[in-house]
Amino acid sequence: MAEVENILPQNNGFLLGQTEAEEIFLKAWKNNTLHHAWILSGPQGIGKATLAYRIARFLLWADTNKKDNYSSLNIPENSQIFQQIAGGSHPDLKVLEKDYIETDKRKIISAIRKGEPLDDNEIANLKKSAFIRIDDVRKINDFLSKTSFNDGWRIVIIDSADDMNKSAANALLKILEEPPAKTILLLISHNAGTLLPTIRSRCAKLPMHTLKKNEVASLLRRYRSNLSESMVAKLAEMSDGSIGKAIRYADYEAVDIYNELSAILYAKRNFSLSKMLDFCNKNAIDDDKFTLLQELLLKFIKDNMAECQDAEALYACWQEIRKNFADCVNINMDRRVMLINILNGICKVL
Repeated sequence: MAEVENILPQNNGFLLGQTEAEEIFLKAWKNNTLHHAWILSGPQGIGKATLAYRIARFLLWADTNKKDNYSSLNIPENSQIFQQIAGGSHPDLKVLEKDYIETDKRKIISAIRKGEPLDDNEIANLKKSAFIRIDDVRKINDFLSKTSFNDGWRIVIIDSADDMNKSAANALLKILEEPPAKTILLLISHNAGTLLPTIRSRCAKLPMHTLKKNEVASLLRRYRSNLSESMVAKLAEMSDGSIGKAIRYADYEAVDIYNELSAILYAKRNFSLSKMLDFCNKNAIDDDKFTLLQELLLKFIKDNMAECQDAEALYACWQEIRKNFADCVNINMDRRVMLINILNGICKVL
């Protein structure tokens, strides 16, 4: 994969397509009706974390005596607060997310002690826990027990609330029931319906929507300026209104993979065995491409469901894909053999 810029929400001051959500929050701030907890909900990759950091920066920077001066949540990127949050060093912002697994956490600690920090590639290869655990949530209590700087806001971002296990969710609920003064909790959720009803009932809702194709295209030109216009158009079409997905598709050449996949499957029973084997070999080895391939296989089925004469059989392939990819994780199923079986099964149905 080519070296590309990694756009992180904490250092990204630009947000497109979520004006309505931003205006709802800004209006509440101006009217002194801010709720102590908000759920930022919507599909992955549409800007929820970016908005959460915009809110955090704004609350820590804005002058409450000059509320009429603000028409957006923008703050200067050269401001101290913007730079502190980008560097993860602002004392009044706590970000809660899945921690690294114990073995990889020890790698980080060892590197720090030796004065040899891990580079970006090494960090990218570290593995995180499956859940946000109760011990992670308890860190919020420690954070909120401290006095804020200059009697300002204390802000907690949970990215994502969907990752909390049951014990962690119950621990968070206790915080939501009795929040300290001048505290804002921002819960990012890709599927708010899975959160505990008691958590949802104690939070204000900030629903966010998928982006328009022209908005995805505009953001691709901004963040991946090396792409051709034809590729921008294809990625905007494929990404279902998610700039996060579009960028990932660009970085891992998803258009080429999807086209190759489609050529094999549209050949139906006359597929080239050598092409299928080559395709499976390439995409079984690389972890990121293997994960992406599940998504592209499901997309192919979705794209072809209406035209398939045996929609029930194709839907069965959908279920098989989800089960088999899970089995590859849980029981170390052979990836290459699994992919061959899946592709062969789809070819028989089409």
